[in-house]
Amino acid sequence: MTFIYPAVFVPHKEDKGYHAYFPDLEGCQADGPDLEDTMDEAREAARSWIMVELEEESPVFPEVSHHEDLNLGPEEFVRQVMIVIKLLPDND
Repeated sequence: MTFIYPAVFVPHKEDKGYHAYFPDLEGCQADGPDLEDTMDEAREAARSWIMVELEEESPVFPEVSHHEDLNLGPEEFVRQVMIVIKLLPDND
């Protein structure tokens, strides 16, 4: 399964790192010391969020927001994050 959700990136004020959050995935956030690491951390946070939802009896995945619909601050920017989940057959 492949999911693509927008992540909003916000530069840290005190260093060269970034904070990222997913407007569509409630509570899904990440931080990193630079953009590349923050992107990796954001992808892993989204993957974990999706895996938890998949464990629910009736998983519900939110609609994907369009970039134009997001209210961004002056230094914020959006990157689309692709999350690939490989489902393996249950061996029980």
